[in-house]
Amino acid sequence: MNIVELRRDLHANPEVGFTEFRTATRVVEELRRLGYKVLFGDEVMRPSSRRGVPSVEQLTVAYERAKAEGANEEILAAMEGGLTGVVATLEGGGAGPTVAFRFDMDALPIVESHAADHLPQAEGFRSRHEGSMHACGHDGHTAIGLAFAETMTHVNFNGTLKLIFQPAEEGGRGAVSMVDKGVVDDVDKLFCFHLGLDLPIGSMSGGATDFLASTKLEVRFKGVPAHAAAAPEKGKNALLGAATALLNIHALPRFSTGATRVNVGILEGGSAPNIVPDSAKMVLECRAASYEDNQDLERRVRSILEHSAEMHGLDCDIAVIGEAATAACDRELVELAMREAKEIPFFTEQLESHPLGASEDATFLMRRVQEQEGQATYMIIGTTIAAPHHNEKFDIDERILPMAVQLLERIARQTLR
Repeated sequence: MNIVELRRDLHANPEVGFTEFRTATRVVEELRRLGYKVLFGDEVMRPSSRRGVPSVEQLTVAYERAKAEGANEEILAAMEGGLTGVVATLEGGGAGPTVAFRFDMDALPIVESHAADHLPQAEGFRSRHEGSMHACGHDGHTAIGLAFAETMTHVNFNGTLKLIFQPAEEGGRGAVSMVDKGVVDDVDKLFCFHLGLDLPIGSMSGGATDFLASTKLEVRFKGVPAHAAAAPEKGKNALLGAATALLNIHALPRFSTGATRVNVGILEGGSAPNIVPDSAKMVLECRAASYEDNQDLERRVRSILEHSAEMHGLDCDIAVIGEAATAACDRELVELAMREAKEIPFFTEQLESHPLGASEDATFLMRRVQEQEGQATYMIIGTTIAAPHHNEKFDIDERILPMAVQLLERIARQTLR
């Protein structure tokens, strides 16, 4: 398996959360070819636990596109409606622990750069799906996962190797549905990782800190339309109610117990300047360094939304479209990862921790494993990046790909004994 070619193919065909139909079917095909037991679709996801699922129209367009691009239709049928998770297991020669590795697959809704100095443009693997882009390195994560899967078929080990290919990490939308389906309930040790995140190539961190818990909400305000001049008193202004909520959400106090964030990212409504707006849509998020603080912050945000609606005589519907928790990495796994990296000359710096400073829904997988008396860590594997994460010119130094596979293999050998 040529890992660079694989990563470039995935980069050229990015798919956003819950539409990873081509990507996930390819993952299934490769894993089956390698002899893994593979489960996918509703076998590894609880549909009702997904957050921020795209519209039926968006899902249908992506599904048909994947079919037109040659995706295996037998596999594709089980993923219809956005059930794009994949879990594979490989049994060792004797009894032992279950050790899992998690890889995210989704892209972002970003138009990729056409600049001549952007390597994917220059080398011919820029996104073919205009408006979608692998701008966070998940194409590299998936390629690493498949190359690692191949490597482990040549390794003698005990226990069970479990590979989790997760959809919809961006926005914190996919992990909960896999947790609720029980995919990590048998896991003794879980390793998650991310490329980049401000660590240079040659550096790695055995664990991450500063996860921010997050809740993302989509809010619909419903009022009554009226003529803005002839009968404004007969209307109920949904946009005004939403604006009231926006100002008060941003006026919430910070917490003394830890960092908190709120942000209304989208506010839209109305249809004409002479009509009292009868509908408005708001999309917002809250974040906190503590899971408990984020729950409290979310409660306060919901109170503002509901009372702003009531103040203007509106109906208000609130939906959770994404969430993430906080998590702590287990020291034993952190130290193990550092030791194994030290045995690879490429990794010249091994750090005990590195701040994430953002949200990651792998935290739900980690917390479930730890609740079941298992251990988990979230590693950061450094690589030079051409631009910041989530930027139109983002790209990774592909030299890290085989080195990351080598690191995961060494970790697997040490834990599956």
